[in-house]
Amino acid sequence: MNPRAVCRGGPRLTITSTSIVIVRIRCRRRRVRSAGPMDADNRLPAARRRASRRFDAASFPPSPYLAMSTRYTIAELAKEFDITPRAIRFYEDQGLLAPQREGASGQIRVYSGHDRTRLRLTLRGKRLGFTLTEIKRLLDLYESPTDTVPQLKAFLATIADHRQVLERQLEDLTATLEDLAQYEAQCKALLDGASRDDAADAA
Repeated sequence: MNPRAVCRGGPRLTITSTSIVIVRIRCRRRRVRSAGPMDADNRLPAARRRASRRFDAASFPPSPYLAMSTRYTIAELAKEFDITPRAIRFYEDQGLLAPQREGASGQIRVYSGHDRTRLRLTLRGKRLGFTLTEIKRLLDLYESPTDTVPQLKAFLATIADHRQVLERQLEDLTATLEDLAQYEAQCKALLDGASRDDAADAA
């Protein structure tokens, strides 16, 4: 665009395409400021617009890399899971945990988020009646990058065996409870009879 000269009772002004663009940008900014609490397109309040641009960490799941970088002492894990440090050292000896060793002589154990997860699954497996060997096999199974189909089938067989054992124990417990209920009823009946005999003798 060729420069144009504009004179309105004052000094002569030269207008180019660059100056026109700058004026348009400045006018647009004035319109946005004059809009007050509303957006330039007059749809969203400015406060909501600013809030929508903020990073909300709570809306995102925790990063697995952050969990892996978390460090725990043996005392912290013992307190969290209500077990003794000796039990944690025992699980380490069984190959279930692999903490890092720090300090001059390597006496300080430092556990990662990965170790904490393995400890939690170990305790859960013990509550379900699995042996430490079976628990270790299960943990290694989930962490193995190779083909795990044969291992899964073997572990399903182990689960079936445990189910049968628990079902037999449940049957035994049910029968024991029924026997206790019968003995309890007989004892109460004998007590009631003795109370009636004492009352008749007193009369």
